[in-house]
Amino acid sequence: MRKLSLVIVMGGACMTCGAMGNAQTAPPQDNGSHVISNQDVDLLRKDIRSLKKQLIAANLKLSDAEATKFWPIYDQYTAELVKINDKKFGLIQQYTDNWGTMTDEQAALYLRQWLDVDIAIMQLRQKYVPIVSQVLNGRKSATFFQLDRRIAMMIDLQLASQIPVVQAQE
Repeated sequence: MRKLSLVIVMGGACMTCGAMGNAQTAPPQDNGSHVISNQDVDLLRKDIRSLKKQLIAANLKLSDAEATKFWPIYDQYTAELVKINDKKFGLIQQYTDNWGTMTDEQAALYLRQWLDVDIAIMQLRQKYVPIVSQVLNGRKSATFFQLDRRIAMMIDLQLASQIPVVQAQE
């Protein structure tokens, strides 16, 4: 498990430092482009998804029969999670583009949308608990969701450490 933590922290740091590092001080751009390019975000997200799958495979001990049933479900889960995370990273993009000029109304809307993303992720996990439990026993199902949640929290922590708080724009 120590290996998992170190790799995720390093991967999350690479993801956020490379793409978000200048979000702290970068002013909004007038030319319609984003502070963080969509291409950079897409590449980093693909790398993180690949790393996440590798980490889960290394830490979730599956028999061949279990793996044959589990990985297609995992891929389906990930595809649905990507759609939710598209909204999340859109919010981050919007936030970094507007940071420094954000109004009270924009900040309130951002907060509501961020909470909606968090709720959608929890609902997706709840949806997949019985699906994963059909192919894995209780301990392995719990381990998968524990790993998934820990990885997500580590990435979120890295993101949060790189994004300035709203009030700091004053």
